[in-house]
Amino acid sequence: MIWIDWIIIAALPIVLLVAAARTRRHAKSVSGFLAANRCAGRYLITVAYGMAQVGVISLVWFWQQYYDVGFTSVFWGWMEGPAMIILALSGWVVYRYRQTRAMTMAQFFEIRYSRDFRIFGGLVAFLSGILNYGIFPAVAARFFIVLLGLPEYWMVGGIEVSVFVSFMVMLLGTALFFVFMGGQVAVIVTDWIQGTFANWVFLAVMAYLLWIIPWSSIELAFEAAPPGKSLTNPFDLGAEEQFTAWYWVIAVIVLFYGMLSWQGTSGYNASASTPHEAKMANILSGWRFRVLMLVTLVLPICIRAAQVDPQFAGIAEGIDAVTSTQATGALQAEVRAPAAAALMLPSGLLGLFAAALLGAFISTNDTYLHSWGSIFIQDVVLPFRKKQLSARAHLWLLRLSILGVAIFAFIFSMVYTPTQYVAMFLALTGAIFIGGAGSAIIGGLYWSRGTTAGAWSAMISGMLISCGGIAAKQLPDDVVTGDGAVFDLVRWAREGVTGQELTFWSIAISIGCYVLVSLATCRKRFDMDRMLHRGVYALEGDTITTKTPAQSRRAVMLERLGFDCEMTRRDRWVTAVTLAWPLIFTIIFFTTLIAHAAGWTPGASFWASAWFWYTAVALTAAACIVTWFTIGGLFDLKSMFAKLNTYHATESDDGRVIDHHNADEK
Repeated sequence: MIWIDWIIIAALPIVLLVAAARTRRHAKSVSGFLAANRCAGRYLITVAYGMAQVGVISLVWFWQQYYDVGFTSVFWGWMEGPAMIILALSGWVVYRYRQTRAMTMAQFFEIRYSRDFRIFGGLVAFLSGILNYGIFPAVAARFFIVLLGLPEYWMVGGIEVSVFVSFMVMLLGTALFFVFMGGQVAVIVTDWIQGTFANWVFLAVMAYLLWIIPWSSIELAFEAAPPGKSLTNPFDLGAEEQFTAWYWVIAVIVLFYGMLSWQGTSGYNASASTPHEAKMANILSGWRFRVLMLVTLVLPICIRAAQVDPQFAGIAEGIDAVTSTQATGALQAEVRAPAAAALMLPSGLLGLFAAALLGAFISTNDTYLHSWGSIFIQDVVLPFRKKQLSARAHLWLLRLSILGVAIFAFIFSMVYTPTQYVAMFLALTGAIFIGGAGSAIIGGLYWSRGTTAGAWSAMISGMLISCGGIAAKQLPDDVVTGDGAVFDLVRWAREGVTGQELTFWSIAISIGCYVLVSLATCRKRFDMDRMLHRGVYALEGDTITTKTPAQSRRAVMLERLGFDCEMTRRDRWVTAVTLAWPLIFTIIFFTTLIAHAAGWTPGASFWASAWFWYTAVALTAAACIVTWFTIGGLFDLKSMFAKLNTYHATESDDGRVIDHHNADEK
């Protein structure tokens, strides 16, 4: 790090400050603070939402994963292709949830089920969320300390101050400032700026790394992988314990079941200008998984190449010098990527990379702070009130709650010691809510016979399984040495399954509970049209077009495929181009599976060559997508401010529910 790097890092918060100040006047209403007055367009949501999910902790997660399994996880990830296509075309959960006009998922729970279930669901979501979020500041602080080459302590007025502690305070304080400034409007705008900036920086970083680390060196890393832990051959993973093919099978299940279950980004779920824009944003967000996250693969592969190729011995020694000082294997895996980036990137590009990651941290944290703090007030506190709060009092309650979440995350980060990979910790803690909530969400949106009793049974069963798994994995060795069925079950949860597998079992059991209990207790079908604002309950502006009485055979076919009547010709082209990518690689995936089953066993050189061409194609596609999304986002940004300038918020649009419908709806 030299002076130019520090200037770049300092410039980003200044730009974000100016942008956040521009949004302040649009967050004086509850709906503005919580859901940006539902004025955001597809590209704005796609980039901002993507950046909110790609924080430092997510990058650390993927860098750990790809360092262990390399390109094999890309191959098994193609298993998600058919699921991604179906989800995108159908608008699965996303479209119907936006139709309800709920600003939090638990608000939807009260519309669909009951106020008591809203409070319970909100409380579980909140507790699951802050426990999951609790490690974010620590992971980010350790990352930046290593990346920036900071000391363990620095002197302030003759007193030693922990860099780790002060860095967490600074990072959390910055995120808090943006949330307080403009609520969800500021979150969307600043996250879009950070997302666009990070996308361009990641392109530059990938191009540079693949230039200085030749593919021949990367092939040496492929060859050095031990048997059963191949980095290229997806059928040679017999010794891999974490990211197996079963891990990806569960990931596909979670894609369907967990759609919108995770509430860390709940503000984005309600911010789209129409249900159709929410659906289109969900379609476009697939590019993030397919090409924009390529940096999470390129960096760890280049690290492995530097560790085996003698010409990069100095870099390898520098990485080992940093990782060897960490107390646990999980901590070593966390700091490996920033240590390598600090050694491999030149001045200027290192500053850009650090600034992009600072933006990634701020975007994730302001989003999560906003979500968890809002959920606590909206769904746990306010349902007990009989009288409506003034907008001013309501907003101050939200800010105080958000501050409380930040304080909890700081304390939790101080006392938590990592004992497993970030991916497994996040999967397990997230399942506390997701395990049961998915059944209540999907059943509530798509099944008129789903009942409140069914939702209760699903939520409780999913929560108990997940909490039991967390407790089992944190127990010391000497506690689980006894005999008996209980000890066997604890040992199985602690050592026999991963956090991902426990997530699967919580999902399966909660689905069974929801269906069986609902069938046993349903006495009257729920009025879905009223909840989804269809037919006589339709709201002006939420539906772009209406179906014509007569449709051509071609139009009917397109409708069945998911290209519905709300799509313009441009929307259909955008959708077709977007879904062509997963369709092509789905064909490649199943063709390869069939060939392998028939006895096809290509050598290492084939896999190395295949992944070289995949990387080249994906990098080229990434450059095109970043350009496309940058232009689209600029138009959406202009459109959103135009709508906000003329929008008149309704005071009763504050998240209250009366007789199973939102308080502002007559």
